[in-house]
Amino acid sequence: MARFQFRMQSVLNLKIRLEEQQKNAFAAAKKRLDDEIEKLSALYKRKEAYEEEGRRMRDATLSVQDILDNETAIVRMKEYIDAQTEKVMLCEQELEAERIKMVEMMQERKTYERLREKAFEQFLEDEKHEEGVINDEHNSYVYGTKEE
Repeated sequence: MARFQFRMQSVLNLKIRLEEQQKNAFAAAKKRLDDEIEKLSALYKRKEAYEEEGRRMRDATLSVQDILDNETAIVRMKEYIDAQTEKVMLCEQELEAERIKMVEMMQERKTYERLREKAFEQFLEDEKHEEGVINDEHNSYVYGTKEE
């Protein structure tokens, strides 16, 4: 039996490598998004702490400077949260773009794998046909020589 050789195996190997690279890029984008979300969460917690501190200061003492400092800190935290929210949205867009690229790479790889499977099936059919021809020739020779 002959050995199966897929003509486009090098292309398939390249597609598999590109897909793996894209999966790694997607994972890196997901990690960046998770990091940015974690930073945003920390900023929200910090803002809540400042607000709680402001409530305690208003209840306990009437140090105007401390209350103003606290209000300034809260306003600054809102600015940081807005900036971080923007970063999170950008990371989400980047993640979506990487996901789309990854899906495209997977589709390309699967296309070449289907081509390989069809080529292998055709190879098996050709081998089966060739084997049948050889058997027919053998039988013709064996039975053809007995009649003489």
